[in-house]
Amino acid sequence: MPHVETNGIQLYYEERGSGDPVIMIMGITAPGAVWEAHADDWSQHFRCIMPDNRGVGQSDKPEGDYSSEMFADDYAGLMDALGIERARIVGVSMGSIIAQQLALRHPDKVSSAVLMCPWARCDRYAKSVFKHMEICKARLTPSELMEWIQVLIFTKPFWDNDEAHQSLLDGRTDFDPNPQPLHGLRGQAAACVNHDVVSRLGEIQVPCLVIGGRDDIFVPRWMAEEVAAGIPGSELHLYENAGHAFHWEVMDDFNPRVRGWLQAHG
Repeated sequence: MPHVETNGIQLYYEERGSGDPVIMIMGITAPGAVWEAHADDWSQHFRCIMPDNRGVGQSDKPEGDYSSEMFADDYAGLMDALGIERARIVGVSMGSIIAQQLALRHPDKVSSAVLMCPWARCDRYAKSVFKHMEICKARLTPSELMEWIQVLIFTKPFWDNDEAHQSLLDGRTDFDPNPQPLHGLRGQAAACVNHDVVSRLGEIQVPCLVIGGRDDIFVPRWMAEEVAAGIPGSELHLYENAGHAFHWEVMDDFNPRVRGWLQAHG
């Protein structure tokens, strides 16, 4: 399976499709394979590249704190290794802070960006959520941890749907063969908590779509609204009755909406 050396680590990635590249950056705790249901659609039009972030999956998991700047440099090196001069970027949650830093630190490499449930800074509530995630990782069984994360990211309409609820139950037993170590989550959480680019959002000059769920309790809507307000010319779309996992809850609208936006913003 493909790895590239970048920024002092081995970074694993998979890809689907052909055409203009779309770099898809996953959130905290999740490997790149979690993009599969979206890549099934987008790869019919784009070359979808789905890496495992440092600290998870089949990528290296060095000890110590990570940062959004460090992650961005990982991705800049990935693009260089793959011969990609410029790409569309889609980042969800922690992936969105990486996308912001990529646009700030390596602006020539980014043609447009979709920022899913993003933040530009953490308040006390957000810092407490990430700290509690570390505690849960240390103390809960994998199944219990997954259930806690599901409570955090899915909203009531999803839980009330029988088919969707069954998928949540199944997800508690469908474990990654390369489980994330505690130090990997701690490193990623440090990047999430310490990310603060509010004063620099105006420097991002590429087209950006800020998208999320109005009922997100993990990354509350004010955070997405602050990002959208700070980036010149950005678009904001917040789904009703959807939360942090809005891209699963409303996938039938989300996949074609983002595909169309990417096609229009190359």
